[in-house]
Amino acid sequence: MAEEVHAEMVSTVFQIVATEGAAIAEGDTLVLLESMKMEIPVVAEIAGTVASINVKPGDVLKKGDLIAVIS
Repeated sequence: MAEEVHAEMVSTVFQIVATEGAAIAEGDTLVLLESMKMEIPVVAEIAGTVASINVKPGDVLKKGDLIAVIS
């Protein structure tokens, strides 16, 4: 079962931490977002494999945008 990770707020992608195909544990950081001069880690809610990273550094996200898929 795939788990989609979505943006929870308007933000900018600061850094991609995880790579596609990587095995991750629950709580691992996938990407770092920046909003109002604060860095916000986006963490995996389940363990699995990163199926896709759908953003790149500098992308401006709105609430609900797809960030990654974990399978």
